[in-house]
Amino acid sequence: MTNIVLQAENIAKQYRLGEVGTGTLSHDLNRWWARARGKEDPYLKIGDKNDRTVASESDYVWVLKDINFQVRQGDVLGIIGKNGAGKSTLLKVLSQITAPTTGQIKVKGRIAALLEVGTGMHPELTGRENIYLNGSILGMTRREITRKLDDIIDFSGCAKYVDTPVKRYSSGMMVRLGFAVASFLEPEILIVDEVLAVGDAEFQEKAIGRMQDVSSKEGRTVLFVSHNLLSVRNLCKTGLVLDKGHIAYTGTADEAVDYYRGSIFENIAKTDLTERTEARTNEYFTVKNIWFESDAGESGDHFVSGDKVSVCIAYESQLPELRFLSVGLGLYDFQGAMVSDLWNVSAEGYRASYPSTGVIRCTFPRLPLNEGKYSLSIYVTMKNTVAYALANAASFKVTQGDYFGTGVTPQIGKGRVFLEQVWSFN
Repeated sequence: MTNIVLQAENIAKQYRLGEVGTGTLSHDLNRWWARARGKEDPYLKIGDKNDRTVASESDYVWVLKDINFQVRQGDVLGIIGKNGAGKSTLLKVLSQITAPTTGQIKVKGRIAALLEVGTGMHPELTGRENIYLNGSILGMTRREITRKLDDIIDFSGCAKYVDTPVKRYSSGMMVRLGFAVASFLEPEILIVDEVLAVGDAEFQEKAIGRMQDVSSKEGRTVLFVSHNLLSVRNLCKTGLVLDKGHIAYTGTADEAVDYYRGSIFENIAKTDLTERTEARTNEYFTVKNIWFESDAGESGDHFVSGDKVSVCIAYESQLPELRFLSVGLGLYDFQGAMVSDLWNVSAEGYRASYPSTGVIRCTFPRLPLNEGKYSLSIYVTMKNTVAYALANAASFKVTQGDYFGTGVTPQIGKGRVFLEQVWSFN
């Protein structure tokens, strides 16, 4: 159809593990001999799928495989998935920074991509000079860039430093300027990776608003990668879920986020904690298990609002004692929105030391959560150094009950947390 501005057809990307460069002479000769005989490249048949949890048995890995989708003019496509799913590689292929191993990309119009801090910036040039440089790369005339210059500088908030070399900029300032340049120089397609997370909350809100304007008011297309699922829901019209280099789901943004969160809960249920290879840990400390206990001391993952519930974390350490230990629990609802950020030092202050091995318990005397599914992420530090971190480490389900003890089940609304409250009528 005529309003299709970007189309990916059978895209695949293969990398050779442990190699920097194009490969070896013997492989190049094998490829040449295959082509000379009219045969397919033999190395396209070799390689493991992009699964970080399994040790590779091949020198090659398919980072992307069988990628087919299309994007219409004015659409905002959210691309989500776990770390290592292939999101950034896909954006680099779409931006034509790297070529696909197989398949082709069809694009109508100019593409501006902000994939990492400093994208398209020359460190020795000033902010102003980099604006003109980026505009020229996009094919714009000096007059066109000058017409947009004040808007770019004003949006970036870098007016005071616009004539300073960008090598002096902080990462946040670099992202501000890079995003302003990419969004105001009128590309037909704007591609933005998770880089916006570097900016502060105020700038992230401005950036989301700018991308909405780019799509709805200016009719341009946006591809947005983010782990902030609320931003994906609020900004994007359609969604695409990547898993191990394959497209796992496409649909509306809401449907894609629901599918992704559902797959996370499914993975929590079927994967033992010790098998979670994405956990960050050090050589001194590890978490062996996480479970939930009721007031009766029974383990489970299904509770009623108002129940007494304990989160139990079994840990081991190679140290004789643990000092300056901070344990954090991030509580998230099914939509991926944070409900609460819990820390032992906030609730009880600092202790002199902790046992080297044992069970950490965080108890909710009356579970103040509305009906729904929830996940917990864990983050442990010692002396401000990460000892253990794992997103979506455990999950549980809450059924609504008589939380206030009035005999009346609270009305089900959008809120997730019950608050102690006193009402009066005068």
